[in-house]
Amino acid sequence: MKAPLLPALGFLALIALSLAPARACTRVLYTGEENTVIVGRSMDWSEDMGTNLWLFPRGLERSGSAGPASLRWTSKYGSVAASIYEVATVDGINEKGLAANVLYLAESDYGSVGDRPTLSISMWAQYVLDNFQTVAEAVEALSQEPFRIVAPMMPNGVPAQGHLAISDPSGDSAVFEYVAGKLVVHHGREYTVMTNSPIYSEQLALNTYWQSIGGTVFLPGTNRASDRFARASFFVGAVPKKVAPAYIAAVPDRQFNLQALACVLSIMRAVSVPLGITTPNAPNIASTIWRTAADQKNLIYYFDSATTPNTFWVKLADLSFAKDAAVQRLEVAGGRIHSGNAAKLFAPEKPFAWLAGTPK
Repeated sequence: MKAPLLPALGFLALIALSLAPARACTRVLYTGEENTVIVGRSMDWSEDMGTNLWLFPRGLERSGSAGPASLRWTSKYGSVAASIYEVATVDGINEKGLAANVLYLAESDYGSVGDRPTLSISMWAQYVLDNFQTVAEAVEALSQEPFRIVAPMMPNGVPAQGHLAISDPSGDSAVFEYVAGKLVVHHGREYTVMTNSPIYSEQLALNTYWQSIGGTVFLPGTNRASDRFARASFFVGAVPKKVAPAYIAAVPDRQFNLQALACVLSIMRAVSVPLGITTPNAPNIASTIWRTAADQKNLIYYFDSATTPNTFWVKLADLSFAKDAAVQRLEVAGGRIHSGNAAKLFAPEKPFAWLAGTPK
């Protein structure tokens, strides 16, 4: 009589983990034929974060905004980045096609600073976009832990805690998170989905259970992180990978697959939280306020507002990332509506002040 209880207890443990509250964001990496690689993400938050898009050129002198021992570097690559509260980069793509997505992770523990240079979490994604061309290159460098992250409070009083996913035009992928003060790296093309709590290893374990059931039989449907992980994993494996000729759109000197983009955006919408939805007794679960998709082969960055609603894109080929070029901003905050390729709408702007932290 005791043996049958074990699977049931295991299932209950999985359910308990899936009920852990988390700020709800989702990242999905799609790879298809013709070297198509598109990464999508949703940003779910309890309020308007005043997001704008920024053009950062090469050659910018950076400081880690984390006290006197702040890490310093000069940007090797230009990038287009999405800011929050005009204090941090949480999403973006650089001119080499490397994409970075920061999602909230309540369990983050960055450990003590020690004698290493310091980096505010507000600049974590930007550091990667500034310095690396491929995932493998970034993994090799970051695994050496050349800095310690300092995580101050955000302007809304919420702790700045997150984990980072990166991908490149080859389809390579990696997830970085700090657990109990230790950096944990998951590196490989198989790491296509990331949400929030619990930590990534436990998310993978939860998803293994749902995979054993099969997405055509049953998928968990709540807006919690583990349920969104299971749905996104099933969807990205189920959507078409073959290029459909009817959906090929011409771009100067190249072509790209509109169906692949549509698949990614449809997945991101399928795992989004409807505007205005809240969860009783779980205030950390919030509505989707925007989504992005980065075509890493064709260097096109798509922005999909959930509050306007409005979708537009930026072709990196139409931007100048030259050294000594001006930092520029494309205003999105305040319900501004853009259409089609908005690259020409970027305007010179003084860079925002990065969220600064004090090492403990």
